[in-house]
Amino acid sequence: MILAAGRGERMRPLTDHTPKPLLGAGGKPLIVWHIERLVNAGITELVINHAHLGEMIEKVLGDGSRFGAQIQYSAEASALETAGGIANALPFLLPSHEGEFEGDGSPFAVINGDIYCDYDFARLPERAAALLARGDAAHLVLVDNPVHHPKGDFLLQAGRVIPTGDQRLTTNDSLLTFSGIGLYQPSLFNHIPRGSVAPLAPLLRAQIALGKVSGEHHDGFWLDVGTPQRLQELDEYLHTIQAHHD
Repeated sequence: MILAAGRGERMRPLTDHTPKPLLGAGGKPLIVWHIERLVNAGITELVINHAHLGEMIEKVLGDGSRFGAQIQYSAEASALETAGGIANALPFLLPSHEGEFEGDGSPFAVINGDIYCDYDFARLPERAAALLARGDAAHLVLVDNPVHHPKGDFLLQAGRVIPTGDQRLTTNDSLLTFSGIGLYQPSLFNHIPRGSVAPLAPLLRAQIALGKVSGEHHDGFWLDVGTPQRLQELDEYLHTIQAHHD
């Protein structure tokens, strides 16, 4: 699932007439970078939620066939926040037949539409299998703290996301920032009524307290494209990368 329902207030006036996932960087809309990289990793069944100017997203991306993907859309009358958006899209995310995984549903990946990250999505199926084997509720990809978020979000220790008040912490432990890339069990969202607003962070912190969340540190390129300045930064970065490849 690619999250694309945000209003993009900090991106105004760019987002007054264009939904944030369709803003361009490196010659492509932000969301197209995700779609192409997911397809290249063998992940072709995609769900995209939208609210603000959502019809434009559907018009530009269509059914996904030109990317080699199958795209379904989960429309929201107004943005439901992350967990609410995922819960609303569960009918699209849950397979109607027995999938590859057994147990409590099939884990699915969720990616913020307003980030750029060179994380290798081909790792996700293996991570999903490990999540199931351990009975975890979630797996989070964490990154170094950006300048605009210096305090970070979560603690990672030996592949586990642990509570920030845990007594096992050593002086070497530091908080990392959630990248906006995660794997989740459907049961994490079963209690959220469809169409209701619900944030993701409280759900994650509850599962972290139960020892049910794994994680990994991605030390490659990551950018939260939250302001026009960062969009320009990403555009310059991608053009530089493309020039090196040409």
